[in-house]
Amino acid sequence: MMKKTGLLCLTLLLTLSLAAQEYVFTPVVENKATPVKNQGRTGTCWCFGTLSFLESELLRMGREEVDLSEMYTVRQTYKLRYFDNYLRRGKGNLGPGGVCHTATLTSAQFGLMPESAYPGISYDSPGHNHSELGSYVEAIAKVPDEAKNMSPESEAMLNAVLDIYLGETPSSFTYNGKDFTPASFASYLGLDMNNYVEITSFTHHPFYRQIPVEIPDNWEHALYYNVPLNEFMAIADYALLNGYTIGWDGDLTKDFSQANGLAVLPDPDPSKDEVEVTQEIRQKWYETFQTVDDHIMHITGIVKDQYGVKYYITKNSWGETGKLKGYVNMSENYFKAKCIAIMVHKDAIPKEIRKKLGI
Repeated sequence: MMKKTGLLCLTLLLTLSLAAQEYVFTPVVENKATPVKNQGRTGTCWCFGTLSFLESELLRMGREEVDLSEMYTVRQTYKLRYFDNYLRRGKGNLGPGGVCHTATLTSAQFGLMPESAYPGISYDSPGHNHSELGSYVEAIAKVPDEAKNMSPESEAMLNAVLDIYLGETPSSFTYNGKDFTPASFASYLGLDMNNYVEITSFTHHPFYRQIPVEIPDNWEHALYYNVPLNEFMAIADYALLNGYTIGWDGDLTKDFSQANGLAVLPDPDPSKDEVEVTQEIRQKWYETFQTVDDHIMHITGIVKDQYGVKYYITKNSWGETGKLKGYVNMSENYFKAKCIAIMVHKDAIPKEIRKKLGI
């Protein structure tokens, strides 16, 4: 897409040295979101991004603003992947990563907690830092694997490590003057995790079916609904324009700039601004690993620049950093190419597409 000459000359740099202040953004839709958080030195973006999405769901439902505990969910997930790794003979995914459904599946099984009940820092650190925790989990996981026996002591050892770093999990807690368990708190919030589905768009699987997405962090081997790229983007736009937000799973490239609050895809052709992403380009970049699954964020709205180009308001989990205080405006082409999958509420999918998918 061509823009005016004054901006075009800047795009010859083909990097994000194109300063974000050269853009003038006008809001199209801005859906409610809770304050930006900081995942610190952890690989838990999947939890921060998805719980932010669920917090926006509560606001959409007319509920009060709730600060959900990421580390409660992270802790329960460690227990699940610890046993999964054992059953896979030590070849499971013990790393800290996950995807959107990692958070919703874990929440459905173990409930939820507010941040006030479980902040998840029981060590000397001003913020989250899991460099030691991850190493200890990997070390102790070798014992049941080599013994071919997941003994009660093995599980107790994992819980002890999690207690040391994240803190002991309270069996009950008080929130707004009422006593809850994680299960009763989830029930009180009214979030049905069965309402949330993941959508993708790849041609090596049939469209309008649930398919596997071959990414390492999908260690649960969950299935995604597969649609053509134009419908993939139609779902995103329909959701945002109708009051819903989106969980975004994808790839951060050198053209993603938190500092400038901007994510674009500069075209190697100096006569163009951005790569015009097609289904074929998206597929090629996925199959050649130019697009990988390495970050989860939360899409809350849409803006347009002074030339009418669409961008998605993207909430990150790196604290209130950069020009937009924790947010990035992501171009439509960046979204098309670099988004592996989205999570949305079922009702945020246009009816005609839902019918094709059998939802």
